[in-house]
Amino acid sequence: MGFIADSLSRVKPSATIAVSTKARELKAAGRDVIGLGAGEPDFDTPENIKEAAIKAIRDGKTKYTAVDGIPELKQAISAKFKRENGLDYAPDQISVGTGGKQVLYNALMATINPGDEVIIPTPYWVSYPDMVALAGGTPVIIESSLESGFKVDPGVLKAAITPKTKWLIFNSPSNPSGAAYTAAEIKALTDVLEAHPHVWVMTDDMYEHLVYDDFKFATVAEVAPALVERTLTVNGVSKAYSMTGWRIGYAGGPKTLIKAMANVQSQSTSNPSSISQWAAVEALNGPQDFIAPNNEVFKGRRDLVVSMLNQASGISCPVPEGAFYVFPSCAGTIGKTSPSGKTLGTDEDFVTELLEAEGVAVVHGSAFGLGPNFRISYATSTEALEEACTRIQRFCGNLS
Repeated sequence: MGFIADSLSRVKPSATIAVSTKARELKAAGRDVIGLGAGEPDFDTPENIKEAAIKAIRDGKTKYTAVDGIPELKQAISAKFKRENGLDYAPDQISVGTGGKQVLYNALMATINPGDEVIIPTPYWVSYPDMVALAGGTPVIIESSLESGFKVDPGVLKAAITPKTKWLIFNSPSNPSGAAYTAAEIKALTDVLEAHPHVWVMTDDMYEHLVYDDFKFATVAEVAPALVERTLTVNGVSKAYSMTGWRIGYAGGPKTLIKAMANVQSQSTSNPSSISQWAAVEALNGPQDFIAPNNEVFKGRRDLVVSMLNQASGISCPVPEGAFYVFPSCAGTIGKTSPSGKTLGTDEDFVTELLEAEGVAVVHGSAFGLGPNFRISYATSTEALEEACTRIQRFCGNLS
């Protein structure tokens, strides 16, 4: 028995954070590195949101707040759910946490008993399985594929459900694939869940506003009203409002669950930053007119990256519907030899050699449960993306 808790042996550090850290270290050492690992918009937080935070500081709104959010923010979230998703969540059905990650974590900590299973489709956001494991549950990974557009087949979902299943974690648009489910595709999955009343759904809607080509976003509780009483609808201000560092996430769900999540939070972090909460009130209630122009920029970058990657030897990159990631396959490079003399056996080899040879930092797909792929975040300048894709083409061209 070592000093560190056994539960930590089930958990890996976040691969996306690790890639960003390695890129920063290489940059600090003087290497010319383009980091495409971090999932955060390069746009600045809009001025009206910053001003609301400054005003909150000046007005002395710097004390402890209610554990899971100020009434004004819960009201703004309630109005958002009604306006954008047609969902009715009263303030006591809303939880505010320090980022979407804490909200998901609180929900799992509040509900998971040893042996409980949580179904997680691939490719998944790196933190889902580890959070389930930390809570003492068992992640049950179900496969999707490049051919299925990285979307889960209802039959596969059905086959994964057992009497021990407690949750399905559902993320659309997806990090890392950018795949987004239409209302009809969601309905096919909720039809399966309606027959299994013991299974709850945790929807991670963080990329709701980042969709392209006239795609219409839908969420589980909206598509399947019968599931509202066992759905936790999770969202936040990080991505659409360029507020990653402000750390505000939120969720709507049944009262008993929301109360249990507040209990967990009361014994871990207490309230999210009071200043960030007031900024989030302005984000949700204020003008939304910057979202569409930002999306136009993202769409242009997406199209550039998809086009250039598909011109790289051995790479195949589908067009995602949303978020700001692409998740190309590098299957065509496996077994080839890099200029350093290393044979590429896995997607991890591919990204390691790419970083060494060309100074491009991306995340290997197997960190998200599906390989041989890699994830690129295109939430960075168009110039950097063009240069990075040129380097990837060159790297693939130099494999023998």
